[in-house]
Parts: sequence; C-alpha cells; structure tokens
Amino acid sequence: MAETQNTIKVGLIGFGMAGRIFHGPFIHLVAGLELVRIRESREENIQIARSRYPQTQITSQVDDILDDPAIDLVVVATPNSSHYGLAKQALNAGKHVVVEKPFTPTAAEADELIQLAQQKGKILTVYQNRRWDSDFKTVQKVLASGVLGNVVEYKAHFDRFRPALKGNTWKEEEAPGSGIVFDLGSHLIDQALVLFGLPQAISADVRIQRPSSPVVDKFEATLFYEHLKVTLSAGLLVREPSPRYILHGDQGSFLKYGLDVQEKALNDGLLPHLTPNWGVEPESIWGQLNTEFQGLHFTGKIESEPGHYRSFYENVYLAIKGEAPLAVKPEQARDVIRVVELIMQSSQEKRTVPFSI
Repeated sequence: MAETQNTIKVGLIGFGMAGRIFHGPFIHLVAGLELVRIRESREENIQIARSRYPQTQITSQVDDILDDPAIDLVVVATPNSSHYGLAKQALNAGKHVVVEKPFTPTAAEADELIQLAQQKGKILTVYQNRRWDSDFKTVQKVLASGVLGNVVEYKAHFDRFRPALKGNTWKEEEAPGSGIVFDLGSHLIDQALVLFGLPQAISADVRIQRPSSPVVDKFEATLFYEHLKVTLSAGLLVREPSPRYILHGDQGSFLKYGLDVQEKALNDGLLPHLTPNWGVEPESIWGQLNTEFQGLHFTGKIESEPGHYRSFYENVYLAIKGEAPLAVKPEQARDVIRVVELIMQSSQEKRTVPFSI
C-alpha cells in the first residue's frame, strides 16, 4: 500500500469553510502528507482550491476519492449530518479517516464507526483542533504548574454575536447534528474532558434565543465532578464577551479573555506557511493570574502559548506510520457526543442526569 512509503496521500471531501480554512492549509503544511484529490461542487470553492493547490485534482464525485487505491487517508469535511455515512464508506473502502467535529449525530453511530475502524485496522480520528488553541494550551500549562492549588471551579465560554440568521449555510438548518451544542459545544466539551475526564452528572439549559432560528443557539451546561464544578456555555447573542476561561483554585485564579487568533487569520485569507509568528497571541489578550505560590503573592499576565493546528495533522501522520499514539482517540470523540446527548436530555427533562455511556 502507498502508506508504507514516506508520503501519505490524502483525499479531502468538502472544500467549504471547514475544508478550505481548517483542513487544507494544515494538511499542506505536513511534509509527510500530500493532498491529491478534493471533492467539491461549488464553483467558487473549486477556483480557490485550484489556485492554492494546483497539483491537486478536483472532482465532484466522492467515489473518485474512495475508489482511488493510492489514497490512504480520507478527510470528511462536510455538513454534520453526512459525517457518519461518509466515514463509514471511507472505512469500508480501506482508508484511514479524519472526521470534522462533531464526530456523529449520535454516540451509537460513533460506536459503530469505532468498531468498524478496529475491524479494518484503520486509524479513525476527529478534528478536535481547539486542543491546539493558544489559550487552551495556556490553560493546560497553568493547571499543570500547580499555581492555582486544588482547582474547584472551571468556566469556559465560546460566544459570538450573530443576531440575524447567517444565510446560505447548513449550520442554520434543522438536521441531525445541528445547533450550537454540536457546533461550538463540541469544542468546549472536548477541552473539559481532556482536562478533567468524564463527569459524574450533568445539568443543562438549552434554548433558542433568536426568534427566527430553526436550531438551538444557546446552551449552558454544568458538569459535576467530586471536588470540581465545570460550567460550559455558548451563545450567539453575546455582544460583550465574558472571559473565555475562568479557573479558581484554593491558591489562586486565572482569567483569560479573547480567542485564539488562528481562525480570524484563516478567515482573513492568511496562510500559516506564509505568516510569521503564526498562532502567537498579542499581549493585550494574555491571561491574568492572581495566586500565592511557595510563599509569594503574584498578580500579573501570563504569556500565552503559541497555537498551531498543524500539530493535529502531524500526529495523524505519525499515528498512521505507527510512530506515535493517536492524540484524538475516537473513543474520546464518542464521549463528547455522549455528553451532548445528556445535555439535551437534561434540558428537555429539566433535571440533573447521571453520566452514563
């Protein structure tokens, strides 16, 4: 197979926002990956793909990617409702698979794909790219340092201000896997589970705040741990944002405003391999630490860690080559979807629900 050679050939299904902004540029950056085919049907996206990746073949047919024996890795960057079906097709075609988050609309579908990947002996992972956000990497470093003492409360927000429906997008249409809990919530949940593991119970409020919205556009969820309370929230009617992260411990607190700079740079048309200091946050949004550590009281800014989504695809390459463990395990992505399901259940039943697989 081609994967035994130095280069792993990649087929990208979808070149909308996800494929164009979050996948293509970072696949292109990893020396061991070669983007050989893109499936896309919209002419404006095709023109961008041809200009950025002139050596890559553009096709309108998924089968042109699935049936190509040279392609080892298929990336599914399509609307949420199609993730399960396309990932299943790709695994059955003998490909390794990256699925854009959210993994699948249901945890049962995720489990089916995990079992299929195991049967086929293929790598299956989900693009939880915000593990490599500057701010989240900084939060991890602060927690690992112990400067907060025993952490008792963690809050994370992912808010936008979008009072009008965004036209011409499947994200504003009712379909399996739609709504803000699956969308922005998938990032918040994944980060919380990376930091603290699975919760004991979940309480949540999910609602539609924009009168014309057909999908959920606001949620707040509390994840209960033995000695820790985790609050996650996202909304589309937040003009004045709260801190992105708030952490309180018995020795100190850490607050972080602002958002990782990579998405804005990508939206502005910047490419990581042509942009100096990629993923480096300005000092104006560095986090604030107030703590007492080893007898010293410290109050001040903490320089943010650089972020880089390339790290995800570097790990995928090494995992396929058998040279590193997979960073985003499919079971972890399944757990995210299970938490989403329990958030929806808690809100609907207006009660705290125990965590269960």
